Amino acid sequence: MSGEGEKKQSESDGPASSPTPGTRRPGGRTARTRAVVRDAVLAGLGELGYPGLTVEYVAARSGVHKTTLYRRWGDVEGLVADALDLAGEDSWLPPDTGSLEGDLRALAREVVTSFTEPATGASGSVMIAAGFQSERAAAALSAYYAERFARCEAIVERAVARGELPAGPEGAAVDAGALVRAVPAPLLCRLFITREPVDEALADQAAAAALAAARAGAFTPGRVTPGRPTGDASAPPRQGV
Repeated sequence: MSGEGEKKQSESDGPASSPTPGTRRPGGRTARTRAVVRDAVLAGLGELGYPGLTVEYVAARSGVHKTTLYRRWGDVEGLVADALDLAGEDSWLPPDTGSLEGDLRALAREVVTSFTEPATGASGSVMIAAGFQSERAAAALSAYYAERFARCEAIVERAVARGELPAGPEGAAVDAGALVRAVPAPLLCRLFITREPVDEALADQAAAAALAAARAGAFTPGRVTPGRPTGDASAPPRQGV
C-alpha cells in the first residue's frame, strides 16, 4: 500500500483492510510511528509484563491514538510481534576480527552485553518472555533469531575460506548454523533457565568450547562417530553422568 493510500485510509471512518499484524509491507506506516510504538511496547512489557500490556497503555505511552493502533496492529499480540519484526530490520552484522577464535569470542561477549547492559538487557528479556505467552510473538521471536543466526553464518564461511576448519569426508561442509548456535547456548541457559549470572569470562569459555568442538569435527557431518570416545579400547567405561 502506498503512503498516499494509507493517508486516505486513516482519514476514512470505515474499516481498513491491512496485512496481518507483525508482517512487513512496503510503504505503509512510517518508520517513526513504528519506532515510537515499539518503544512503548517494550516499556509496557518491562513494566507490566505480557499479561498486563494493553493497547490503551501503548497509546498513552506512544502518543499514537488507540484507534490507529487497533487498525494497524489489531491487538496486543500484533503489537508485540511487530516490535520484534522491527527489531530485525536493522543493519547489525556479526563480528569480523580476522579469525574464527576472535569472531566467536566477540559474538559471545556481545550476547552477554546485550542481556546485561541496563540500556539493552530489559528489552531482550521481555521479548523472550512474551514468546512464551503468545503464539504470534513466539513466531516473530523465532523469525528474528533465525535471521540473526543466518547473518552469523558468515563467521563460519570466512573461517572455512581461511582454512581454519577441517573439511568433512567427501568435502562435507561445516554446519554453520549449528556452530554459531552453540556459542550463545550455554549463556542463554544460565540467563533464562538456571538464572545464573554471566560475564566475559563465561562468554570466552562458551566461545572456546564451541571452537574446540568445531575443530574436532563436531559440526562437520561424518567426522565424528558416535560411541566410545577415542582412547584405549580395552579401558572400562567411565562411570558418572
